[in-house]
Amino acid sequence: QEQLKESGGGLVQAGDSLRLSCEASGRTFSRVAMGWFRQAPGKDREFVAAITWGGGSIDYADSARDRFTISRDNANNRLYLQMDSLKPEDTAVYYCAAGRRLFQNDVPTSAEDFGSWGQGTQVTVSS
Repeated sequence: QEQLKESGGGLVQAGDSLRLSCEASGRTFSRVAMGWFRQAPGKDREFVAAITWGGGSIDYADSARDRFTISRDNANNRLYLQMDSLKPEDTAVYYCAAGRRLFQNDVPTSAEDFGSWGQGTQVTVSS
């Protein structure tokens, strides 16, 4: 299993940008899909974006499409989420997660597809 640690969260104003990072320590990072999820107060954890092990396929939640960009650096075991045009409704704790299956070629989007999770990083967007 991967050990995951997120960073890059903070307090920003609507319209600003943030770049989240996730550092993975393990031997399977480059062979599993990776994803970002978020959980707002009083709400369930929801899918944000995911990327396959080689970066060839990506999927986004409708709320993230056209504003967020997921990417990965397999050489350095890093996952990123570039978030632009942030809105107050993006306020949440953001989690990175590592997929359960090696060399999965379809993009997982369900939390059940991910077996390792970070502790999360808080993103707060003020209006």
